[in-house]
Amino acid sequence: MSTHAPAETRREQILREAARLFAERGFHGVGVDEIGAAVGISGPGLYRHFAGKDAMLAELLVGISGRLLAGGKRRVADAAAAGLGPASLLDSLIEGHIDFALDDRPLITLHDRELDRLRDSDRKLVRQLQRQYVELWVEVVREVYPGLAERPARAAVHAVFGLLNSTPHLGRPGALPGRDATAELLHRLAVGAFGAVSGAPVAGDGSGQAD
Repeated sequence: MSTHAPAETRREQILREAARLFAERGFHGVGVDEIGAAVGISGPGLYRHFAGKDAMLAELLVGISGRLLAGGKRRVADAAAAGLGPASLLDSLIEGHIDFALDDRPLITLHDRELDRLRDSDRKLVRQLQRQYVELWVEVVREVYPGLAERPARAAVHAVFGLLNSTPHLGRPGALPGRDATAELLHRLAVGAFGAVSGAPVAGDGSGQAD
């Protein structure tokens, strides 16, 4: 059985290069021809895959919001199947978001800069997916810290997202101390932020161990 990751489709290649170029130079600073050149096809050839740059931007931003939510739900299901407690599940959610923050930095930049360029329906869908993702975290955080009310729990989740999503401002990837070290640092900061907001001990995870 092969362990190789599936090769990118042409559509995925286009989206990856569009995200990189939009993040580097801004949505209006990049032409369709440049995106085509980055993937080795003519600019007009892109229209066989996307109606235009607006469609690429919408798929990028709606897509990552949907993938984050789906990934969070999968981690919840996996933790339940493995009999893990809320503290272990929160660790898993943090790790998943760190993977996104380190591996998809152009998408974070795009969200910050270009979300308002989406048409209303797409922007509302992004916000809806994001709210569901936040509420998934809030539920877990309140299980880990039982004394934490809903509003401060939600504020803590948003604060941790802000912390983890700051990776585009940490310098170029080569300037970071290494992916593993950066991931560990971000994880420690996130756990510390939740603990600081709660001011309460971590609830047991059902396994007899404290996270």
